Amino acid sequence: MASVDVDMVKCACPDCVCVVSVTKTVKRDEKAFCCDECAEGHPDHAGCDHAGCSCHG
Repeated sequence: MASVDVDMVKCACPDCVCVVSVTKTVKRDEKAFCCDECAEGHPDHAGCDHAGCSCHG
């Protein structure tokens, strides 16, 4: 089987639709998130503020 390099990954937040560069992800518990808000579970019940994304917003 051939190996594949992944450059982009979907945010691990179940309500988020963001797809971000692997180099710009926020890592928590071996999962990749688009930002600190998603990684922290939206403690302030705010969305991630990325265009087109309505997670927890």
